Amino acid sequence: MLDLSLLTDKVRSLAIEAGSFIRDERKKFHREAVEKKHAHDYVSYVDKESEKKIVTCLKELLPEAGFIAEEGSGNLTDEEYCWLVDPLDGTTNFIHDNAPYCVSIALRSKKELLLGVVYEICRDECFWTYKGAPSYLNGKEIHVSSVLRLDDSFIALGFPYASDAYSPMAVHLVKNLYGNVAGLRLLGAAAVELCYVAAGRFEARIEAFLGPWDIAAGTIILQNAGGKVTDFSGEDSFCSGSQVLASNGKIHQNLLNIIDNL
Repeated sequence: MLDLSLLTDKVRSLAIEAGSFIRDERKKFHREAVEKKHAHDYVSYVDKESEKKIVTCLKELLPEAGFIAEEGSGNLTDEEYCWLVDPLDGTTNFIHDNAPYCVSIALRSKKELLLGVVYEICRDECFWTYKGAPSYLNGKEIHVSSVLRLDDSFIALGFPYASDAYSPMAVHLVKNLYGNVAGLRLLGAAAVELCYVAAGRFEARIEAFLGPWDIAAGTIILQNAGGKVTDFSGEDSFCSGSQVLASNGKIHQNLLNIIDNL
């Protein structure tokens, strides 16, 4: 049986170490080092080197686990455990020297998420949890907000790279939320924004066409802080990242109603 508490402590140290590497590289980073994966979707040597360092260390921590990592390191076949790694979530922010961006690492079994660590580099904030534990920010327990009304809700949206496919939903959300909620924001780093919902900084975060590495760690952190994550139908098929509605749980149905009216 895994010692999830000890394993989470080691993953926290690893995420902070990877974050320190990214922070140091940002000081000497040049836009010329950027590669384009798809339209408006970028990667740099920093993402790739960060992922290599993380995957190498995780293999030592749990040799029997497979990997799903954004830049393709490691592999997954039929292993009992799987690491989900985003070595630099918020790459576009990083490239433009704009916060936030983070390291996100999660572990799941074939049945459920087991632990999650998200290290937000710009603010030196480490969010973490594991199965059966509370969620923490730099050692302090966190919880979702108690906001009950949509009118009082501060909501983060994400506009994915699949702009043609998501544009109708993006326009629909802005049209129905703008002026009817306390505020809307586009921060550009899904993993850490889920943690911001967990810490009560946002009431909700909405996006689609993400990857499983974008949301795994943030999902268990949010759930263990009292929040809720579903797809746009209110079901549990969000794990792939294809549709992700995350909230404090109290305004979740309100948002599902708005989404359903597209």
